[in-house]
Amino acid sequence: MTDDEATTDEADPTDDADGAVRGLGEVALRTEDLDAACDFYADVLRLPVLDRDDTSAFFELGTGYGGHTEVLALFDRTGTDGYEPPATPRTTLDHLAFEIDRADFDAERERLESLGYDLDTAYHDWVQWRSLYLRDPDGNRVELVCYDPED
Repeated sequence: MTDDEATTDEADPTDDADGAVRGLGEVALRTEDLDAACDFYADVLRLPVLDRDDTSAFFELGTGYGGHTEVLALFDRTGTDGYEPPATPRTTLDHLAFEIDRADFDAERERLESLGYDLDTAYHDWVQWRSLYLRDPDGNRVELVCYDPED
């Protein structure tokens, strides 16, 4: 067997996948105050800004499958004809979760509290995740989560 044959015979874990989805490419949120939302995601959560214009902003979350950049997108649709604000009680969004390193967890909690954010914390035994929860300017619940098997 040649080296090339050995390489092609090795199992690729994605070959057994039932579907074609390999990751999450983008999450898009509506906002009625793009400036406040951008300040939160850029300054408070410190996400890198990829692009920004008068009605939208895009933040880098990481590198996804096949080199695709994972993105958080914000759209201000208030100037669109026929715009109706989202009905908060009827939204299907429960929360957004962003991964952080366990080594940063306590410092992030202290930093966010010093900025005046009211935080909830939780430990999720079933996945061994430690979480901080806060609200963005539009009221969306935002989670900062890390893997913590040591709890």
